[in-house]
Amino acid sequence: QAQVQESGGGLAQAGGSLRLSCTASRSIFRVNAMGWYRQAEGKQRELVATITSGGITTYAESVKGRFTISIDNAKNTEYLQMNSLKPEDTAVYYCHVRTGPLQYWGQGTQVTVSS
Repeated sequence: QAQVQESGGGLAQAGGSLRLSCTASRSIFRVNAMGWYRQAEGKQRELVATITSGGITTYAESVKGRFTISIDNAKNTEYLQMNSLKPEDTAVYYCHVRTGPLQYWGQGTQVTVSS
């Protein structure tokens, strides 16, 4: 059964750092791209960052210069290094995996940044 599992969320102080990880199970083949989305309470889900299997990245303007996305294709794993965290980064962060026409979502991991 195809699964996407996030880890690494938690509580951080403003200015601090957290690192999220997401692994797609081996049953998910030919990953084209992976990404992170987030949803704050009362708001719509929004794109944070994406990365293709070739390493091409995109970032939301709000996280540019603070967050870094990376991928390990051999492990079907992506990472999101989050530095200089702000209270407005507080949200549930979701891993997204795309393989051609198919896409998969993780269940989400909570990130809370205190001021």
